[in-house]
Amino acid sequence: MPIKYFYLVLLFLVSSAGFQNMKAQTVQLSDSSQISLLTNTPWDGAVYSLFGHTALRVQDSANNLDIAFNYGLFDFDSPNFIYRFAKGETDYAVGYDSTDRYIFAYKMRGIGITEQVLNLTQEEKQNLFEALLINSLPENRVYRYNYFYDNCSTRPRDMVENNIEGTISYNPTNKQQTYRDLVHECVNSEPWVKFGIDLVIGADADKVITDRQKDFLPAYLMNAYSGAKIKNTDGTERNLLQSEDVIFQQADKTSIDSSVNQPLIFGIILLLIACLVSFFSVKGKIKTLSKLFDFLLFFSAGIAGCVIFFLMYFSVHPCTNPNWNIVWLNPLQLIIAFLLLIKFFSKVVYWYHFINFALLIVFLLAWFLIPQQLETAFIPYILALIARSGTNVISYKRNQNKRIVQSAARIR
Repeated sequence: MPIKYFYLVLLFLVSSAGFQNMKAQTVQLSDSSQISLLTNTPWDGAVYSLFGHTALRVQDSANNLDIAFNYGLFDFDSPNFIYRFAKGETDYAVGYDSTDRYIFAYKMRGIGITEQVLNLTQEEKQNLFEALLINSLPENRVYRYNYFYDNCSTRPRDMVENNIEGTISYNPTNKQQTYRDLVHECVNSEPWVKFGIDLVIGADADKVITDRQKDFLPAYLMNAYSGAKIKNTDGTERNLLQSEDVIFQQADKTSIDSSVNQPLIFGIILLLIACLVSFFSVKGKIKTLSKLFDFLLFFSAGIAGCVIFFLMYFSVHPCTNPNWNIVWLNPLQLIIAFLLLIKFFSKVVYWYHFINFALLIVFLLAWFLIPQQLETAFIPYILALIARSGTNVISYKRNQNKRIVQSAARIR
């Protein structure tokens, strides 16, 4: 759902030409017509499909009509796409195509599809259908995508709400959850994806959200529709759904042992290497190797810090500011990585390592007081930085003392 439906983009852009005539005329839906919500299960074959997908289906055999409206289309070749995506200024679009082709595209990847037929009056169906067509016109089809607030799951929900007579009372989740909780549900099978997301989303992702806010995930919107009621303008009620069926059952997939925390294991290995390098460098050995290790360590941390800093202050992505990970991953480390190779800046590097060592110690001691859920896998990476900063402070002081002793000996 949320990021890149490249295959569907091509499919919709190529095949939508066959429906252009429908834009020029009004199709009057028959009494037997149906409008339904299509919900696709998550797919672990690509990062962008871990969250599922949603579409609206309009079916009318009397008019030989069966199309799916998809709000997940984008143009990867648009100018500055990667930069705009990082900044949170990605434009998505709605398009429609044959439902058969839509379903086929997901069946090919073993993705399950559930259909919930909406219990709408004839007038509501016609209004919703015409609104979808108008929304799909070239001048209307593009919208500013927002992962949490305005995406290909919330858009269909809003279209339905805006074109019915009455208000919808949704099926409650009865759970206190945060954005981070919901994202974790989708990415638990991908430890590195979870690790990366936890690095870039900040404290606001840990605030309890409403049931409505949970609709950014297709599975939660589908569950909200199950058992939902429409309160009509005359005070009566009706079920939102007429029926619910599985069009295609998700293919069996190999279970992944999510208990294997790969980022944590990698972090422990990195920490062990940092400790070994520190031990030998304190002994006065492998000076060149220790400098190279420090350069790679702090350069990598600095790059990560630049990404976090950019997302915090220059992007419009939600829940990225404040982000307490900036304490141990900050852009200054990128500069320090180069300065530590130049002897002239040894004192500057010393003071940075002294402050960094003290700051990271306090950061770990205050771990459970920080108003942000921090990944346990972060700890060995932080300890590796502490080990290297602490060792550099000791080495600098030891060299200073040696120079003082040597100077005193020359004076005598």
